[in-house]
Amino acid sequence: MIDRATKHALDVVEGREVAGELHWLACKRHLDDLEKSQNDDFPYRWDAKKSNEIIEYAETLTISEGFDYKPVKLYDFQCFDLGVPMGWINKEDGYRRYRRSYISMARQNGKTFLNGIRLSYISNFSKYRLGKLFTVATKKRQAKLAWDEVAKFIRADEDLEELFDIKEYKGLITALDTMCTIEYLSKEAGLDDGFRSICSSIDELHQHRDNKIYKAIYNGTRSLPETLISMITTRGDKLNSFCFEMDNYCVNILRGTATAENFFVDIHSLNEDDDPFDPKNLVKANPLLARTKSGYKTLVADMETAKSMGGMELRDFLVKALNMWIKNYETVYINPDNWKKCGTENDLEKYRGKSFYLGLDLSSGGDLTSYTMEFEEESKEDEYYIYSHSFMPRGRLQEHIESDIAPYDYWETQGLITVTGSESDFKNDYKFILADIKEKIEKYDLKILGIGYDPHNIDGILSDLEEFGVPLMMVTQSAKFLNDATEDIRLLVKSGKYHYNIKNELLTWSFINAKIVKNSFGEMKIDKEPRALTQRIDPCDAAIDAHCMRLKQKEIDTIDVESEMEKYLKTMGWKK
Repeated sequence: MIDRATKHALDVVEGREVAGELHWLACKRHLDDLEKSQNDDFPYRWDAKKSNEIIEYAETLTISEGFDYKPVKLYDFQCFDLGVPMGWINKEDGYRRYRRSYISMARQNGKTFLNGIRLSYISNFSKYRLGKLFTVATKKRQAKLAWDEVAKFIRADEDLEELFDIKEYKGLITALDTMCTIEYLSKEAGLDDGFRSICSSIDELHQHRDNKIYKAIYNGTRSLPETLISMITTRGDKLNSFCFEMDNYCVNILRGTATAENFFVDIHSLNEDDDPFDPKNLVKANPLLARTKSGYKTLVADMETAKSMGGMELRDFLVKALNMWIKNYETVYINPDNWKKCGTENDLEKYRGKSFYLGLDLSSGGDLTSYTMEFEEESKEDEYYIYSHSFMPRGRLQEHIESDIAPYDYWETQGLITVTGSESDFKNDYKFILADIKEKIEKYDLKILGIGYDPHNIDGILSDLEEFGVPLMMVTQSAKFLNDATEDIRLLVKSGKYHYNIKNELLTWSFINAKIVKNSFGEMKIDKEPRALTQRIDPCDAAIDAHCMRLKQKEIDTIDVESEMEKYLKTMGWKK
């Protein structure tokens, strides 16, 4: 018999249950992994028994809140969100695969309720002894909500009361068989590093100003054989936030443009092209509330109010009831789906002996530095392939892993980034980077046609660039100068004519991070989300520099010098 988590995934993917695109992708990811698990080289296997155990445990619990006691009866999506993180295990050692979880849906759909089940189950039934579990938030009151959920389950069940000791005044729940403890922590109460947690609930991520709470908890888990950092949230209206960055990263995981095998993601939301005022779409963001008669009625009434009032009422409805980010989609540079379609298996070997234009983006200090080689596809005019590589000093690597929500260490193992120097090196060695470019040219017998460079930090190596013996162009970082190349790449991606190696997740990450900014004349360039300093776009910048060089050189090559000279002489009054 098929397990309940997998059954839900099949019902969604095969269209028997209404779901938004992102939840559909979460279900598809699970089903795809089931197929992959049959292969020896896939490191995980599905243990349906472990998945069913937490589901069966949940349905022994009692809901005490309300007029009457009620037994827990899980909805199908709850079986999926509870069962999948517990059911996937490592083939090699039997420990759980997923160490992180991000679940997002509209308000009042039982997110904290699910974390209450996880915490009580893992504390007493995972067989781990003397472990620490936490409920975490920015405010003490918010952090206590998930802790209270655990306490309510225990107090409503005589059998559980014998297994746990609750000390309300200490904010401490102890599982008596394992001596694991559950506490609530908050930033205002002095939460700091050093917490080795086997399970933590991080509540309402959209309220977090930065990633400090997440990192304080997550950094303490590295030495543990298994853990689960469970982040739950409704989306918000602050785009310059840790939650928005994390949400973007998780969307990329679901869409396959980022790899994080130890990260479970499920997002219940409307699709970008859905009508927010069509009642049939409510269930996509409200998988629980919209399936109850009273909940659905309330949501429809709130929808009508938001539609008629507009303004802040509409904004609040879109965020809290439809789990949508309030953002301007006109600023998105590259559509992720269009970008993914441009991915190929091609690498530099395919372009051996070919010509290319080089784009160079030098970071300040120890940030990301990137170069891009742009090749014109053979026998295909106005169709291109780009090769991108990046660099970072070893001394800044861990700092950027923590600040950027980016797996630079994983990308290093994949050969996408070269980490230079030792732990005490904090600045990029630009001459080393130029040596790497020369090595690629020699190894693949490439011919460089020109170099477009960002003038920032270029002074120290300008003479080295001249040694390449090709035209150099300073790419002025203004919308007026960059507009044509920026727009052309955007159109090339849309038409599927701008190719890259699909394994280059760092390049993909930078293109998806890029946003459009325009000057008063409507000319465009790219930038990061305002004040989102960790959403790096350096490889994308380097790609635009290379394309800008190509377009400018093409203009020069098409100039008829004799004709232009004749026009000039005529203006000066000269005659043949």
